[in-house]
Amino acid sequence: MLAEMRITYIYQYFATLDRPGSHRCYQTAKRLAARGHDVHVVTSDRHGQEGGGWKVEQIDGFTVHRISNPYSNQMSYPRRLWSFFRFAWASSIRAASIPTDLVFASSTPLTIAIPAVIACRCRRVPMVFEVRDLWPDTPIAIGALRNPLLVWAARQLERFAYRNAARVVALSPGMKDGVVRTGYPENRVHVVPNSADVDLFRVPASARLEWRRKNPSVNNRPMVLYTGTIGRINGVEWLARLAALTRQLNPEICFIVVGEGVEEAKVRRVAAELGVLDRNFFMRPSVPKSEMPALLSASMLTTSVVVNKPALWHNSANKFFDAFAAARPIAINHRGWQADLIEQHEAGLVFPFDDLPRSAEMLVSFVSDPARIAAACKASGDLADREFSRDLLVNRLMDVLEDVVKKGNAH
Repeated sequence: MLAEMRITYIYQYFATLDRPGSHRCYQTAKRLAARGHDVHVVTSDRHGQEGGGWKVEQIDGFTVHRISNPYSNQMSYPRRLWSFFRFAWASSIRAASIPTDLVFASSTPLTIAIPAVIACRCRRVPMVFEVRDLWPDTPIAIGALRNPLLVWAARQLERFAYRNAARVVALSPGMKDGVVRTGYPENRVHVVPNSADVDLFRVPASARLEWRRKNPSVNNRPMVLYTGTIGRINGVEWLARLAALTRQLNPEICFIVVGEGVEEAKVRRVAAELGVLDRNFFMRPSVPKSEMPALLSASMLTTSVVVNKPALWHNSANKFFDAFAAARPIAINHRGWQADLIEQHEAGLVFPFDDLPRSAEMLVSFVSDPARIAAACKASGDLADREFSRDLLVNRLMDVLEDVVKKGNAH
């Protein structure tokens, strides 16, 4: 292990456990700091108002530099792009001002490459670029990015990011393949997926019972859970349609959707039209990460769904690994590396996206088989402990960062 490193960690949407959202940056920075490294996170407050300067605070041994930069999944794509570039400009100046040995930049958005490259050139240090989603492949796949000029510009930005990276960290094997297809050397791409926070999510049965006591609409019913963004990519409407067919076979099974997003009103409308809203399909606002363990513990099956686009099969959704951490079975509605993992270890269900009746039958069969549920719970928990624990994967990331600092800017 190297002596203390100074790491500038650029991550646009940093969140601690008291806020909804991805906590990969917080969990990683905390562990890097615990290993003796001087970590500076450059980020934004997406819930604040536009304007104002940088705020600096110490959190769990590392320094957070935060600027107000409004952003929401419910914004139009032009407004989101404006938010991305506004942060890229402000964070370029800030990141370049911080003495450092390494710039570690995490995308999305892809514009995070701009401050990362500026900072590493100003400081003459190497940059490691983390790909948490394949952009611009994802917005192109769902039709959000259509303008040929913008597509060309996004592709150029993608190649600019990789060309200036000493190493690339990808969150799934499919993301690695996408990076390599651009011409980036395969031996410099490292797969470090999202992680399972076992110490946070593995809670006693009393937490499950307490959550159910506070939610009488669920009571003792078998509960299928979705948590996270209700956006165009996620296709949560699919779950509402699954709930309608499931209700015909077993009306006791209920679906809980916890989250917010641009498709929220549409999903609620579809559920109402199908006659399942507030009957066996319930929608609740987002909750902080600290409240998620009890919620997951109360579920019989957790879900991670996307619209039917193969480009989205490479995702590495936090909710997928949270299920492992909580030792709960996980169900998805797509193919890809996660489907292979579930089927190989019998850790849940892989629904056929284009066959809702069959999916409903699979769900009802699973819920009525206690032995199968117990086996899936064990398999899920074992995967968290053995392959996806946060400490294990941060160690893997540390190996990459330390190796880059040892070699300097050499590619």
